[in-house]
Amino acid sequence: MSAKIMKKIVLIIAIVWLSGATAFADDTTPTETLNASFGWTNCSSLTSGDSYETTGGNKGTRTITLKSNGSDQKNAIQNAIKQNDIVILDGSDGDFVVSSPVSFGGYSNRTVVGINGARLCTQFFLTDEMKAALDKAKVKSLSSSSGTGGTLSNGQNVSEKREQVTRQTLIDFTGDSNESYRNAGIFKINGGSNIIIRNLKFVGPGPCDVGGQDLITCTGTTHLWVDHCEFTDGQDGNFDITQSADFVTVSWCTFGYTERAYDHMNTNLVGSSDSENKDKLNVTFAFNIWGPGCNQRMPMARAGNIHLLNNYYNCAGASATVNPRKNSEFLIEGNYFETGVTKVFSQSDAIAYQFIDNTYKSASQPSGKGTVTMPYKYTAISSKDVPALLNSTEGAGATLTDPLAIGTSGIATPSSSTISKRGIIYNLSGQKMDSNYRGIFIKDGHKYIKK
Repeated sequence: MSAKIMKKIVLIIAIVWLSGATAFADDTTPTETLNASFGWTNCSSLTSGDSYETTGGNKGTRTITLKSNGSDQKNAIQNAIKQNDIVILDGSDGDFVVSSPVSFGGYSNRTVVGINGARLCTQFFLTDEMKAALDKAKVKSLSSSSGTGGTLSNGQNVSEKREQVTRQTLIDFTGDSNESYRNAGIFKINGGSNIIIRNLKFVGPGPCDVGGQDLITCTGTTHLWVDHCEFTDGQDGNFDITQSADFVTVSWCTFGYTERAYDHMNTNLVGSSDSENKDKLNVTFAFNIWGPGCNQRMPMARAGNIHLLNNYYNCAGASATVNPRKNSEFLIEGNYFETGVTKVFSQSDAIAYQFIDNTYKSASQPSGKGTVTMPYKYTAISSKDVPALLNSTEGAGATLTDPLAIGTSGIATPSSSTISKRGIIYNLSGQKMDSNYRGIFIKDGHKYIKK
């Protein structure tokens, strides 16, 4: 297209805009500018993309707002989810503490959001004294292979030696023969469909090998969208998706560990066994950050069609980041692996895995196997722009000011000086630009207006 024709098109758009037209975007608007569900959560089958709208409880009328009262609020939150379409957790009076995971009870059409910095925290947490006792028992040197374990003082049989000694040490330290500490998780999204979780901070007890709970466990649920949340120090995992759950999107979230962590920093598992249904567990991980402390499973999947889109791996020293296994297929696209991330990929009997436009600061491009495609529409940004986008003030994490405002308004658009998109961009004078032009621009023949 000539510069003269391009200028004419831009001039026409400018005239329309100045005459009072509202902002618009066609169906190729970059995913990162949409304040709406996308990816696998909006699919109704393996081939029917964008055929389902994940709305959560936003079409309902029953809404409740909870604040912290300083005590165990598991039952209060669980009852709120049971009786309402929308649950708002207001963090202005402090953290919400739960003694064991809140069950969603198979309910459908639910939305749970956080405002005012809402944090959900486990009641139990690892102390320095507990970690010292585990070190004294030389837990980290013990085998985690099946068949090496034994029987605990409470009569429970444990398959792995490492888990056996960890659990026995904590029983001896706490005097809790019932091992209630193993229930240190926050949400169990068990069954149901059309669920949205947004803008919440999940804080766990610190990971250790006790066969315990995840911050969020999703089992058998369909059409789940978890967006702009923060996951820290999950006991077993941060967020696991298993037991034939399907059509899930995890977007704009952060995963990490702090000084509470002891071992077992295995953050995201998809599929709990090799017998999982290979046609289920289809998950989109988009615009997420795996940060310091994350060691493995970012994610590890045993089944499903997994899309890793524009994620930021800032987890130096990790032993294995992306890990396809068994009946899974992975499309690894537009991700940024930061300096110090040397183990970017490990696979075992996966069906297929394809790499497109990833940046590796301390590693090289792994070999691919086959071609992997997604049934839904999306637009990837260049991998080199991922860190700036995700680390911006409106980037990944609980950064939303109004998590119930779900639609097509922009939510994460850093300044045009820091973020560029793929394609050819022109300003109002028809000049080719290196990055998005604030105002009106044309990219790859598609028209966009940004105010």
